[in-house]
Amino acid sequence: MTNSTSETPAQDIPAPGAISDFGIDTTSRSTGEAVRDYAARLRGGELGPLPALLGLVTLLIVFSSLGDTFLTLGNIANLLAQGASITIIAMGLVFVLLLGEIDLSAGTASGVAAAVMALHLVKGGNLLGGMGDVVFALYCGLLALAVVLAAVMRIWPGAVLSAAALVISLIGVPPDPWVEMLLAVCVGAAIGCLTGFLVAKVGIPSFVVTLALFLAWGGVVLQLIGQGGTLGLDDQVLFEVANGNLTTAGSWALFALAAGGYAAVVLGRHFSRLRKGLVAPPTPMVLAKVGAVVVLAAVGTHLLTLNRSVSSLVVIQGVPHVVPIVLVLLVIGTFVLERTSYGRHVYAVGGNQEAARRAGIDVARIRMSVFVICSTAAALGAIVYSSKVGSVAPNAGGGNTLLLSVGAAVIGGTSLFGGRGRLRDAVIGAAVLATIDNGMGLLEQPAAVVYVVTGLVLLLAAGVDALSRRRAAVAPR
Repeated sequence: MTNSTSETPAQDIPAPGAISDFGIDTTSRSTGEAVRDYAARLRGGELGPLPALLGLVTLLIVFSSLGDTFLTLGNIANLLAQGASITIIAMGLVFVLLLGEIDLSAGTASGVAAAVMALHLVKGGNLLGGMGDVVFALYCGLLALAVVLAAVMRIWPGAVLSAAALVISLIGVPPDPWVEMLLAVCVGAAIGCLTGFLVAKVGIPSFVVTLALFLAWGGVVLQLIGQGGTLGLDDQVLFEVANGNLTTAGSWALFALAAGGYAAVVLGRHFSRLRKGLVAPPTPMVLAKVGAVVVLAAVGTHLLTLNRSVSSLVVIQGVPHVVPIVLVLLVIGTFVLERTSYGRHVYAVGGNQEAARRAGIDVARIRMSVFVICSTAAALGAIVYSSKVGSVAPNAGGGNTLLLSVGAAVIGGTSLFGGRGRLRDAVIGAAVLATIDNGMGLLEQPAAVVYVVTGLVLLLAAGVDALSRRRAAVAPR
């Protein structure tokens, strides 16, 4: 008779290899191991935003050495405001690029949102009188269609925002700066519903749809504003969006909130992983990273709270309003992409659409939703840009707005092939482009040189993306 307390059978004893395989998730790493792991990822093609960061540092060194005005306080603040609108539009485009899609109409869509906003303000809330009967009827019809399409696809934020634009337009809400900005955002969301439905449900390639809408929305802007006309934004609140600054106390409050929040999130997540026995970066590296960010934020806040006016009669100080606007959008967008099931679905669809469909993800809904997000962000960028220049022109959203926005996302590290990228890429890439434009302008270089340099930087970023993906594909697993 076999004893029930005999030794454990050999087949029940885990093999040493199995122990090591599972132990990788609960083994801490030293600083040297973390550095070697990062170097291995770089060799494997996982470059992330590193090329853009190195390029940004190089540009800062070059322009500061070639001119005396580049690193002045006034120019630093101007640099932040100069790239804000492109940054915001690029953040919306990141969602589209993550699916391997493209939105060529984001620029002119932002122009439509800005034109409707300006027209509502100038005409005292009477869009019917400003557009004319036929155009107004078509405008309201498209808004109603956007509501229906968003509801059919169960994209409720798009349906609600489109319906809000329709209500504001029909009842003639009196002009108010906050109503104007809300209307612009709602119109942008409605445009995204129309674009996304044509791509996701009808099945027209995004390149074709958005190229056609790029031309169509440009014509709409021209129709709303008129050939050679300009709609001024004579409102202090709208002016302050891109041209105003926080108070000194408000600037330091923003620093405390942003830096403290960043430190709390990063350190909280790190020590939580350590408590659970999960693999985590070395604590000294995490503390160094958080400390560097906090110190840089403190130095930047201190510099921006100094008086940067060139006149002794005027005091200009404080963090520009565009900084908290971009930070809020960055935090919200990053949270959505990295900490929600929706964000995981976006990456899944971008990585392998068929596998995502078989896993039960509503691929069509995800595809449509990213265009809604993109056009809504484009409308926010239009608000900032219109505030910066103080008016809306017939070419609003045209020119190189789209090219710079796509370029910002790609230069920052977002892949054109889908499945790889983060929202911070748009911020880093936009900083590179804004630095090029600003630095070249201070050096009094002609527009031709600026365009050539910008194009070469974008080409270089696309080449790095393609080569890194090829290297990642052949790298040993």
